[in-house]
Amino acid sequence: MRVLVTGATGFLAGHCIAELLGAGCAVRGTVRNLRTADVAHLRALPGDLEFVEADLSSDAGWAEAVAGCDYVWHVASPFPSSVPRDENEVIRPAVDGTLRVLRAAESSGTVRRVVMTSSGLTVQGADVSTEADWADADTAAPYPKSKILAERAAWEFARNSRVELVVLNPGAIFGPLQRAAGTNSVEMIGRMMRGALPLVPKIGWTVVDVRDLARLHRLAMETPAAAGRRYIAGDQFIWAREMAGVLADRYRPRGYRIRTGAMPYAMMWLIARVDPSVRLGLSFWGRRHPVSAAKAEKELGWVSRPPAESVLDTAESLIETGLVPRR
Repeated sequence: MRVLVTGATGFLAGHCIAELLGAGCAVRGTVRNLRTADVAHLRALPGDLEFVEADLSSDAGWAEAVAGCDYVWHVASPFPSSVPRDENEVIRPAVDGTLRVLRAAESSGTVRRVVMTSSGLTVQGADVSTEADWADADTAAPYPKSKILAERAAWEFARNSRVELVVLNPGAIFGPLQRAAGTNSVEMIGRMMRGALPLVPKIGWTVVDVRDLARLHRLAMETPAAAGRRYIAGDQFIWAREMAGVLADRYRPRGYRIRTGAMPYAMMWLIARVDPSVRLGLSFWGRRHPVSAAKAEKELGWVSRPPAESVLDTAESLIETGLVPRR
């Protein structure tokens, strides 16, 4: 069985490749440029693994990428490090890239199912959100809007396609890094560990561990009844100050200066004026929107580890990869 994983050098994609290889699958990963792609950490994994060149912004390479594959895991999507000047900088690659992948899968003649990584930001109801709920694209910020529109486009395409579609809607993805390359989702932990955060803002996340999410992709691929369904991945919430407390208990005795005091909103607003990456977090101040992952647990037999374990494993990997100095 051969599986195509898009965006192979990404944080989640790397763990998806490891999950597939561990299950005995042959894996093909897409990269933007074969000459410059950093895939040494993936080539070190045991198993049948190859790479092909394909970019979400171009039609070139996708027919070759899906050729002979039984399944596609569409993981790649643009994730801005700051609020873009033009929302189409993230919307167009997300929507057009998703449709390119689906069209290639449809034309391949071999792909049976596409498992697509969407986002928990596309799910929003009045109370505890479930897979039946959708966030409003008209009022969403650029990145959530890109995920909403890309997923909507995927479901519209799948309506008349022979290829089955399963969509996963994860929360914030934490967990160990495979290489020395930071990601947006773990940067808060890196800042805390490096002592770069004087106080902790009132923001939080519904968390899923990257290893558990990779396993959920496999379950969504292997379970016949999953076809045509969405699954929320992760429903355990953690505030940034709770995270800081977990890190402080473990790492202060080792010499790390981790602050746990509360940051006023006015301070974060001022920091965001000069740091575009902080600007993304302003819209999440004080927000806690409950979701339920009961469907994935019941239908796919999925279980996830507690957020504190993911946070600590993330921190340890930041030290091991040199992204946080060893004390």
